[in-house]
Amino acid sequence: MASYATPDARDRSRPMTAEERKVILASSAGTIFEWYDFYLYGSLAAIIGAQFFTPFPEATRNVFALLAFAAGFIVRPFGALVFGALGDIVGRKYTFLMTILIMGFSTFIVGLLPSYHSWGVAAPIILIALRMLQGLALGGEYGGAAVYVAEHAPQNQRGYFTSFIQTTATLGLLLSLIVILMVQGYVNGNFDPQPVLDADSQPVLLADGTAQMMPAFNAWGWRIPFLGSIFLLLVSLYIRLQMNESPAFKKMKEEGAASKAPLREAFGNWKNGKIALIALLGLTAGQAVVWYSGQFYALFFTQNVIKVDSFSANVFVAWSLILGTYGFIFFGKLSDRIGRKPIILGGCLIAAITYFPVFGFLTKTANPMLYNAHQTQITVTADPADCSFQFNPVGTAKFTNSCDILKAGLTARSANSDTVSAPAGTIASVRIGETEILGYSGSAPNAAEEKVRFDAELNEALSAAGYPVAGQSNPTVAKANHFLDIFTTQKLLIVATLTYLIILVTMVYGPIAAMLVELYPTRIRYSGLSLPYHIGNGWFGGLLPATAFAISAQSGNIYAGLWYAIVVALMTVVIGALFVPGGTHKKDIFADQD
Repeated sequence: MASYATPDARDRSRPMTAEERKVILASSAGTIFEWYDFYLYGSLAAIIGAQFFTPFPEATRNVFALLAFAAGFIVRPFGALVFGALGDIVGRKYTFLMTILIMGFSTFIVGLLPSYHSWGVAAPIILIALRMLQGLALGGEYGGAAVYVAEHAPQNQRGYFTSFIQTTATLGLLLSLIVILMVQGYVNGNFDPQPVLDADSQPVLLADGTAQMMPAFNAWGWRIPFLGSIFLLLVSLYIRLQMNESPAFKKMKEEGAASKAPLREAFGNWKNGKIALIALLGLTAGQAVVWYSGQFYALFFTQNVIKVDSFSANVFVAWSLILGTYGFIFFGKLSDRIGRKPIILGGCLIAAITYFPVFGFLTKTANPMLYNAHQTQITVTADPADCSFQFNPVGTAKFTNSCDILKAGLTARSANSDTVSAPAGTIASVRIGETEILGYSGSAPNAAEEKVRFDAELNEALSAAGYPVAGQSNPTVAKANHFLDIFTTQKLLIVATLTYLIILVTMVYGPIAAMLVELYPTRIRYSGLSLPYHIGNGWFGGLLPATAFAISAQSGNIYAGLWYAIVVALMTVVIGALFVPGGTHKKDIFADQD
């Protein structure tokens, strides 16, 4: 057994030194940039989906866009394995430099990548490959930052010190939103709208024969935040080069106690493998779904489900991030007093109990016209065999059955519906109030004409039922004209609701870094904590938006996708309460190296 205690570990209540502030600033600044890069795509998923998944209908395109976003999360555990091992073998600092270079250049290339109209199917394939490179880099980034800061922290202030790292993901998202808002306002205010193009690069025509138009930002301005990230890369790279290696790691290397095979040591036996499994199912899985529900799915839901325009939704979410971010520091510091476990599991439980009423209130507040329209009964009558689960991660399936087309049309218009069974071979139909509309098969010879007829009848019936149909005025939907335009009752309630979701995020995420650091000894700490963290956040969390959207589309209820987050959060509460050790905040992380 070797001891790597630093002098700081014995001083349990002193303020931060100048060197410690430098460590936190250097670690956080670079990590904010990496999250900024990673979340630019998430913030612009719907716009990018229209550019790179052009051949597909809107509902399918949104799923593909979210899956491309999720691709970066899927590979994060593999990045955790690769860079975690490197961090335990060659050191924290040099691993930092590798991850930030990979992330920065991948983001810059996304800004240069031609769209589907120019490169065809190669464009979305390359986009997904770049997202996977970003995911690999991020898989190595977080563990290094958490370990680096924790190994500089006084023993009883690890939660407080590492909570600054926990703010970086939210600050990176906030930075991406602010940049998007600034660029969006400038581009749309100074450049003309562009025509929407179909898969054959021909203008999409409206019913009156005129071309459908989109803002200049949607056409090409979205690339500017990606291209501009190269300047942030240079600044962050300079900051990283000024950092010194972790003192605990240097001392361990000097004494020859470093692990030569950290992955085998961390996961190759049941003693340590069990810790990773408990950390995943009893901590990070629930933390992840609460994190992504409160930030990314809330943004996606506001924009694409309850139809608040992109600019206004970004303003509301940005304000919620500003108001709620201190919660990471608060709960991180609180966890140094009462422990990490009760705060993390408490946040998961509160989220599971309140998600349905909170998202319902968000709809009622942000778009009252849509909420009131949901009170109208809509019934889909279809052959069950004709209704597919429209979740297609590889993009090869065509959903042409009449039930699939009908449900996709309702989902795109955020309409809630129930489904009843019909005899085999029946063409699907929908009853909206007293109006019944017959669907059509996408493989029928006259499918194009039927689509025009169906869309017109569906829009007319939904409009008559009070639904806010695209192209028609909706004076009830919340709209912010500029960043400070939030001071009305409706907008303040929206910001307050979104801030509540952010506070839940800070509860589960603020203490998690310190908790994971405390589960492993120095020699395998980087590898040990990285894998369960990135499986939880990369798979359970990263797949949440696409999974929730697909569940809602299949069920006919815009809130049904929340069941995914609720079930995972409750699972974490049960497993965490039974198996996650308590009192880790009192542990000396340098003393026990077995």
